[in-house]
Amino acid sequence: MFKMTKPAISSVLLSSFLILSACGSNGGTGESASSPSPDATSPAASPSPSASSSESAGAKAPVTIEFWYGLGGKLGENMQKLIEKFNASQQEVIVKPVVQADYAETGKKLQAAIASGDVPAAVLSSNVDWARKGYYAPLDELIAGQPDFNAADVIPTFLEQGKVDGKQYFLPMYGTTQVMYYSKEALEKNGIKAEDLTTWEALGAAAAKMAVKSGGKTSFYGWEPMWGADNMIDATLSRGGSILSEDGKTVTIDTPEWIDTWEQFRKWIHEDQTMRIHSGGQGWEYWYKTIDDVMKGQAAGYTGSSGDQGDLDFAKLAAMEQPGWEGVGPGKPVASAIQAGIPAKASPEQQQAAFKWFSFFMSPENTAFWSMNTGYIAVRQSALDDPAFVAYSKSNPQSAIPLKQASHASKPFQDPTGGKINDALKIAADKVQISNMPAAKALKEAKETAQRELDKLK
Repeated sequence: MFKMTKPAISSVLLSSFLILSACGSNGGTGESASSPSPDATSPAASPSPSASSSESAGAKAPVTIEFWYGLGGKLGENMQKLIEKFNASQQEVIVKPVVQADYAETGKKLQAAIASGDVPAAVLSSNVDWARKGYYAPLDELIAGQPDFNAADVIPTFLEQGKVDGKQYFLPMYGTTQVMYYSKEALEKNGIKAEDLTTWEALGAAAAKMAVKSGGKTSFYGWEPMWGADNMIDATLSRGGSILSEDGKTVTIDTPEWIDTWEQFRKWIHEDQTMRIHSGGQGWEYWYKTIDDVMKGQAAGYTGSSGDQGDLDFAKLAAMEQPGWEGVGPGKPVASAIQAGIPAKASPEQQQAAFKWFSFFMSPENTAFWSMNTGYIAVRQSALDDPAFVAYSKSNPQSAIPLKQASHASKPFQDPTGGKINDALKIAADKVQISNMPAAKALKEAKETAQRELDKLK
């Protein structure tokens, strides 16, 4: 979810890197009616060979695999560094990076690849529904075949998110949660202390105080939530809301917790005009525009991914946890793992090679490197003892915010409909954030759609 002297993101960066992993979304996305047929066979895999060409003249040539991922900006640069490090570290596997625009494009292209039978061996993408249909290979035998992998060291909640019906289909590459980034100057100028912004009510009042209006228009915004449903879902979960009833049979996105929360966001954006969102554009363009506003002094702060830290200048900015609500308690935003999987149609040799690459990326040293340089959460508990990470966290306190928030965060929603409930929430969020539709109406429509999809599972 970082270097202290990073320059602000410029328009050149915006046009060059419109793809940033943020917070984004991970597994459980839905598939269309044209999804490929499931693969009938998921070949079992065995541990990868250990002999190198230097040890035996008759050794096999390196196995070259494609790794698909939708990362840009500093995330893409750091991924490239680890791929190069892996390729130089051994002679058995060569990872060929294939960069997509974002997570969504990766999913779409993977769907087409599965249909054609020409799949990559490794993908930074996950889909629970596709795993159930046999499109991804289970990883349990690969994990069992390599004791050095040490699954017990992986943060349990992250590893658990990669399981489908008791089998491990995905591995966590890094953890993410959305936190609050703010301009130190903006808060100081208005006499506001970050430690006092522990509730959304307090943040709303601070945003109104910091906003600058002239001629009926806002020239400086007090806060900028990120476009999409995620920020508002986080705030709703922090208020005690839920997406499904405890028995999983009823969609509960029209309760007072949902309506009151989403309506408050609508008022801040459209009526008070103390907050705003950037929407649309290509790839992650809206994300960069949001960051730009804070870096260029056009907004006091924004809600973004822990992974943004690699692109921010913490001489000017600071980070804090998402707030809760008065009388409810601390915030409970989602903390999730960005996961990778191996398509079932990859050959056994390719699957072994892909697992070797995943294991390397997840090593304590490398997951600590990723966390320090991107802001995402390390996936191994032992990474906290990595000497470089220990030294870094002392001099860069913002790096500890995602970890602190994750300790009381909500688990990501596993959509039983293959993404239809999430889709309904995305549509409702656009109606509230962009079209200024009252939250009660937007959520009522979303619930009706989501409930119909859920009922089809009966």
